[in-house]
Amino acid sequence: MLVETPAPLRARPATLAVACAAPLLALINYTAPMVTLPEAARALDAGPTGPVWMLNAVTLGLAVSLLLAGGLADDHGRRRVYVIGMASLAVSSAIVALAGGVPVFVIGRFAQGVASAALLAASLGVVGEVVPPGPERARATGRYGAMLGLGIAIGPLVSGGLAALSSWRGVYWLTAACSVVLAVLAARTLPARTEPRPGQRSGRRLDVPGAVTLTLGLAALVTGVTEARLGWSRPVVLAALAAAAVLLTSFALVEVRRPEPLIDMGLFRRPSFLVATGGALVTGIAIVGLMSYLPTVLQSALGMTQLATAAVFAFWSGTSFVAALLAPRLRLAARGRLALGLLLSAAGSLALLGTMAHWSAPRAVAGLLVAGIGSGLVNASLTHLAIESVPRHRASMGSGANNTARYVGSSVGAALTAAVTAGQGLAAGTDLMIVACAAAAALTAGLVRFAAS
Repeated sequence: MLVETPAPLRARPATLAVACAAPLLALINYTAPMVTLPEAARALDAGPTGPVWMLNAVTLGLAVSLLLAGGLADDHGRRRVYVIGMASLAVSSAIVALAGGVPVFVIGRFAQGVASAALLAASLGVVGEVVPPGPERARATGRYGAMLGLGIAIGPLVSGGLAALSSWRGVYWLTAACSVVLAVLAARTLPARTEPRPGQRSGRRLDVPGAVTLTLGLAALVTGVTEARLGWSRPVVLAALAAAAVLLTSFALVEVRRPEPLIDMGLFRRPSFLVATGGALVTGIAIVGLMSYLPTVLQSALGMTQLATAAVFAFWSGTSFVAALLAPRLRLAARGRLALGLLLSAAGSLALLGTMAHWSAPRAVAGLLVAGIGSGLVNASLTHLAIESVPRHRASMGSGANNTARYVGSSVGAALTAAVTAGQGLAAGTDLMIVACAAAAALTAGLVRFAAS
């Protein structure tokens, strides 16, 4: 029996508040180890690549799960996937808090990433479902994007503060408690209805071949770049990257032939979808990946404390939060805001050149403020484009594709930064990555403007 597409649901303040709480908590959790990584690595006796895996495990969980989570949310209920994600985040956070060694910590963080994928895909899908296109949606996606910046801003502060009061484990117990509360609120607040595909039966068959090839391919890619910290010519690195190439190519071939694919490959013919996913990938590599490793560099190169590092980092992330809230007021289309944000991110990061060798607080703060404005514009624009670039009934899939690109990029960016700084030294390696990432962001901004025209 065919199902007609229902009218949009009415957005309630409580619905949007619970939806926006998901990226806030997910990003607090994502950034939790940034300032406590050296302490946690010492406590768990991590080896040469242990700290990178401790930082990257949550990103790997996000990357391999976001597309699948988006499809499940669209087809089986966004509220259901949101609640399951929150419950899973509570359990996995407790596992991390109780970890006695690196393997358990990494497994727990990976599980946190899978749970966070469910939250991000379902929550942005809710926004796309309950808020109609137009200025109201621009404001809603701006607030949603701002939560990404706020989570990045307060995550290191909360983590560093709790570490100073007790230990690095404190933030994970807090995450578990918040997850339980939000799971209860979501069950009572979020709409239960799922948007069915127009003209088709409600609920699709799971694309098992697509899910398997994508998950294994992304896992192999992240494994390769993470292990490359000790050398790109090592057999494990070459084997992982070769496997990633084969598996991801297989995924594309599988999706073209599937009647109900994990991701509709025809979307890549849409300029708006290409801009959204390509911009997210570059943002992950050049902005999130670089910035997520900078706190570790600051502590190692300059001997900063955890709270001092978090405070410096907050100039970037806090400004990003404010800029994302104000982004809809700019009289620019989403693509224009994205291009401007990428250019400002590039300019701000270039101001950080040389600060690892010769620290200059005014120059570093100025650069972080400019980069933060750029990051906020990027977050608000990508969130808007992720919804607008796909049909309304596939909003969670659009969120999944966009966030997959972002977190695959951030994992690659963090691993590359770790590898380059290990090979070139902290100061020289950081400067090299800053230049490379700024060039990538500026080039992408030009391509976005070209696509918009």
